[in-house]
Amino acid sequence: MNRNMLYAVLGALVVVVIGLGYYTYQKEQEPSGVQVNIGEQGISVEQK
Repeated sequence: MNRNMLYAVLGALVVVVIGLGYYTYQKEQEPSGVQVNIGEQGISVEQK
């Protein structure tokens, strides 16, 4: 494997790790609890 291919693979891994970290951070920022929606189809209760 030449150096350019090695750098490309390492760069892709770095992008994946950063993406997963951002996704995890966003999931942690979502409020937890109970969400109650009242709409045309009635009442729905969701636990987050």
